Amino acid sequence: MTDRLERIGDYPFDRLRALLNPLTPRVNDPIFLSIGEPQHPPPPMIRDIVSQNFALWGRYPPMVGSPEFRRAVADWLGRRYRAPSGLVDPDAHVLPVSGTREALFGIALATVPETKAGKTPAVLMPNPFYQVYLGGAVIAGGEPILVPATREVGFLPDLTAVAPETLERTALAYYCSPANPQGAIAPLATLIELVRLARRHDFVIVFDECYSEIYENTAPPGGIEACAALGEGLHNVLVFNSLSKRSSAPGLRSGFVAGDARLIKRFTRLRDYGGAPPPLPLLAAATALWSDEAHVVENRLLYRQKFALAEKALGGRCGFYRPDGGFYLWLDVGDGEKAASALWREQGVRVMPGAYLAREADDGINPGQRYIRVALVHDLETTERALARMSTVL
Repeated sequence: MTDRLERIGDYPFDRLRALLNPLTPRVNDPIFLSIGEPQHPPPPMIRDIVSQNFALWGRYPPMVGSPEFRRAVADWLGRRYRAPSGLVDPDAHVLPVSGTREALFGIALATVPETKAGKTPAVLMPNPFYQVYLGGAVIAGGEPILVPATREVGFLPDLTAVAPETLERTALAYYCSPANPQGAIAPLATLIELVRLARRHDFVIVFDECYSEIYENTAPPGGIEACAALGEGLHNVLVFNSLSKRSSAPGLRSGFVAGDARLIKRFTRLRDYGGAPPPLPLLAAATALWSDEAHVVENRLLYRQKFALAEKALGGRCGFYRPDGGFYLWLDVGDGEKAASALWREQGVRVMPGAYLAREADDGINPGQRYIRVALVHDLETTERALARMSTVL
């Protein structure tokens, strides 16, 4: 068996079960705020379109999806990020994926070489981070390079501060904005500089934009927008997004990757061997969702209302702040594991210790150790009840 699985260790939710399952909550109706699984009702159009396309269950879905899906994504990227016509070619620059989780993992297998600059390839990622980044990097044979994303740097990693000798052997960099778990949004100037950095050192920059449509005030810029501003095509750039958060449809398992045609072609070849393309009836529903904004606006309003409830319940404590994007609270509770255990035992509220979303830095400190991540994914009534319970413990 490969020892690389031992190097990545247990997934955060396995660690959470080991921590909390031995404890018995003192309440009978537990509330789970540990996983970023939106509980808002999904758009009814999904049911109708899947039913209308029932006959398509009898076909193997092509790895490249349908022309209609690719066009809908290309059009959405053009509208959303003010990209000029032709920058995103639906047939060369867009690929459907079964949720971005598998795609963010798989892209490392397609882009990390045996060596770069004669050394082990480096894969840059923020710390804390979405754990799939680490899994992909290690299984692909790369060396994860954790770049601090702490409060001191605005909860966003500064990839330009990475040592030049490390950048020279970098094959891939993951960058998440709005950030998971902190909700920070990178300005367009930062994204432009990241694209320039990737091209200067010839590595792939992956923009994980899964939370791009959940924000407080201003729509976050993205990788396609940075490329449009530079006016030099999509070289070295890939963006990932999905309908899980945007459309409250995590069970649809539908996302996309868009960007550099050379990389899309290479990723398609990898997925021809080991990928699982979205079924055509679900792809038809996804096509309609990317073409509709009304349900997204309603969805975003619900999250704003929940953050208002959170501010009322927890404002002024635990380093509370309203994030610019995403749907998580990132609360400084001093000891994340201790707080998670107390919340579960005393009030039946399940949250994620921040340490499980990060790794020890060079100074031996885990930057998530003091925090808990709270996913505000339920309806308003459930969220208000959960926050009241949290307040009594924290």
